[in-house]
Formats: sequence, C-alpha cells, structure tokens
Amino acid sequence: MTTVNAYAAPAPKAPLERTTIPRREVREHDVLIEIAYAGICHSDIHQAREEWGEASFPMVPGHEIAGVVTEVGPGVTKYAVGDRVGIGCFVDSCRECENCLRGEEQYCLRGQVPTYNGDGYDGEKMYGGYSSHIVADENYVCRIPDGLSLDVAAPLLCAGITLYSPLAHWNAGPGKKVAIVGVGGLGHMGVKIAHAMGAEVTALSQSQRKKDDALRLGADHYYATGDPETFSKLAGSFDLIVSTISAGYDLGAYLSLLKVDGTMVTVGAPDTPSSLHLFSLIGGRKTLAGSMIGGIRETQEMLDFCAAHGLGAEIELIAPEQINEAYERVVASDVRYRFVIDVASLR
Repeated sequence: MTTVNAYAAPAPKAPLERTTIPRREVREHDVLIEIAYAGICHSDIHQAREEWGEASFPMVPGHEIAGVVTEVGPGVTKYAVGDRVGIGCFVDSCRECENCLRGEEQYCLRGQVPTYNGDGYDGEKMYGGYSSHIVADENYVCRIPDGLSLDVAAPLLCAGITLYSPLAHWNAGPGKKVAIVGVGGLGHMGVKIAHAMGAEVTALSQSQRKKDDALRLGADHYYATGDPETFSKLAGSFDLIVSTISAGYDLGAYLSLLKVDGTMVTVGAPDTPSSLHLFSLIGGRKTLAGSMIGGIRETQEMLDFCAAHGLGAEIELIAPEQINEAYERVVASDVRYRFVIDVASLR
C-alpha cells in the first residue's frame, strides 16, 4: 500500500476535505496513473450526500479521470509510462458473463466494480479521482488521443460516453431527427456528438436562456419546453429523443414528440418514480428505453470519435479547494457546462 493525497467526504452531506487515502501497490496488470484532471459529475454529489441510498464513507468521488501513466506492472501490454489515459465509472467486472464477453461490462451480471463508493471483488475499498494518483487494471483504462487536451477530455469518461452510447446504439446520423432534452453537463455533449454524427439536432431546454450556446454547440434548432406551444408544434417530429432530465417529468408529453417507431432514451436518473399512460407508447409503436454509460471498447471508440471531430467538454477549471462551492453551483445549475478539478496542487 501507498498513501496519496485526496479530497473526501468524511460522512454523508459533510463538506469534502483534504485528506490522505491508501492505494494498492501496482500488480502484474496494473497501471499507476498520475491524475491531472477530474470532472465533477452530478452523481458525485448525489452519492456524497447519500441521496441514492446507503453509501460508503469516507468517500473520494470522481469517475471522470484523465492523467498520465507513471508506472506499469510487469504483465502490462496496452500502456507504457508517459501514455495519456482516462478512467470512467468502473474499474473492474467479472469478465466472464455474457455481457462482459461482448464488451458491455457496464451491464456485468455480477455487478461492475465502481470507481468509487464500493468495494472490489477482493474487498478493496474503491476511491475515485479527486486524488493525486489511482491504480487500475489496464483492461479498464482508456487511451486519450493526442488530439484531446486532458482537461476537456476528463468529462468525456462519463458525460461523453453517457450520450455517445445511446446515440450510436440507436443509429443517430444523416437523415435522422434527434432531440437532446436538457442542455447541461450531459446534454451539451449530446448536442455536440449528435451533430458530429450527422443528425439534424434539436435542443430542448426549459427556457430560452441556453439558446445561443446550444446553436453554437451544433444544434440546428432550439425550443423552450416551458413554452406550452412547443409540444404541439413539435408533435411527431423525432426519430430519437435522448433525455438527460434528472427530475420527475411528464414522460407522455415527450413521447408525443416521437414519430411512429421512434425511440426515447432516458439517461437521466430521477430519484422519484415516474408514471406513464401506456397509450403514449401504443399510439405510435414507440419505444421508451434507458441507457447507462458504455463498455470499455465503446468508451475508447467515443474518445477516438471526439478527437477526430475536435469535441471536448465545455469546462470551468477549479482548484481542489473550490470543490464544495462547485457542488453548490452544480445543484443550482450554475455551471456551463462541467466543472473540472485541476488536481496538480494535490501532489
């Protein structure tokens, strides 16, 4: 074991504070990564505040990690010292179930090992990216292409893949009309990626406040969902809707925006149950689906795609001492569009 610097929540809802945490020694197939940047995801806040059920403390959040390899185990073949790499939402899986074998480790039937707020299969406590270093198996690490700077690449390890996966799976591209609901930390990447895939992109947000941003990011159209005319005007318009909304909302209203055989995918995770009148689906042979991040192979595909198209997250860089302030601003929707921690001062 070695000790590294980190920021941790000592208890539920407690402010994060500077501390030290243990990291395992580098094993045969491990890489040691010096973390350069870590994105702040709203799910970090939910877990640090124990809003998604019982959690493990002290907690070091962070699953949008970008850095540089500084040591490799003797069996490592994929990476070398100096390589630019990233880690997302999980750091291990069973590697044996049907989902793992087809490269969908995020749906591991045994349960993937989360980057933080959980334990490894051997009982090791997992600590996330708000820390100076992390050790991980090479098979759960992705290469960050040279075309992406590490600061804007970090949020791609969650926000980027969360939107890329459903857009790729449901074939967003030329000839498809795609709506991204919510122009925030997740949605702004959805607008960028859907546009780069060649789809006709409509951004839907509560007010007109983010219109200029959405059009700059690649949206062809923008509508405010707070305007009651929007839903009648756009009825039956879209082949695919990806919703990033994380609060309760009227599913039927959004399903009415789909064409026949259209699909609505939710990637937001409201903490309250939703209700749905099934005629909203039956009336147009529509599909309501969900999606959760992506496997390692698809995450690498996403990073390569973003590098090829010059897509990084829109970020506000902060020092570790500003994490608690950033949490409050995220909750207040006062960020455009992702906070990223400059981890250098933790070393």
